[in-house]
Amino acid sequence: MNIKFLIVIICANFLSILEAEIDPFKDINEKTHQLNQRLDESIATPVARFYKKVTPDILETGITNFTDNIEDINIAANNILQGKIKSGISDIFRFTLNSSIGLLGFFDVASKIGLEKHSEDFGQTLAVWGIDEGPYIVLPLLGPSSLRDTVARIPEAFMTPLILIDHDRTGYELTAIDLLEKRARYLGLESIVIGDEYLFYRDAYFQSREFEINDGLVEDDFDDFNYDD
Repeated sequence: MNIKFLIVIICANFLSILEAEIDPFKDINEKTHQLNQRLDESIATPVARFYKKVTPDILETGITNFTDNIEDINIAANNILQGKIKSGISDIFRFTLNSSIGLLGFFDVASKIGLEKHSEDFGQTLAVWGIDEGPYIVLPLLGPSSLRDTVARIPEAFMTPLILIDHDRTGYELTAIDLLEKRARYLGLESIVIGDEYLFYRDAYFQSREFEINDGLVEDDFDDFNYDD
């Protein structure tokens, strides 16, 4: 038997075993992904495009800063839980400064004086604590996740200042604004999808999570992923 052919067979078997471990629910995940894409194309994307079209740049920037500011309390808590005390204190200062001088966060005063914006969540905290990410899961409406990140969403819901708002309608409206603003940020990224869309989203998710958990250090090369099914 040709040695190259044998190597290809061994690699193919290894990749099949690896995929079964990280994506055991692939059939239902693919169906959920397709549903999410249809909903995104028919509802979320048109609304986000309309928002971008009618919102002046200065107001859009202010809304982005406002939603980012809300996240800083959650980010601070997770930095502290991960033992990054200095970063956690910096996040608290960011929130305090932007919420006061920055008019509830509409102006990012903190970044201008050198207080860096971080990106932390409870899923990353669990990873730092040594919790395995578990299988890949595509959540209805919410998209790519893992078992670890899905479980992390429960305490995450209680780690935001929005929970302190004692007025349901206001809380819902602010949450809707946050989701709309985030969707608007990523308009146009669909054009970078290469090969199989489902595999691209899955592998990009794992890459981005590794990047965030390791604070920007990614060991795996993006070319290692296979986009052809």
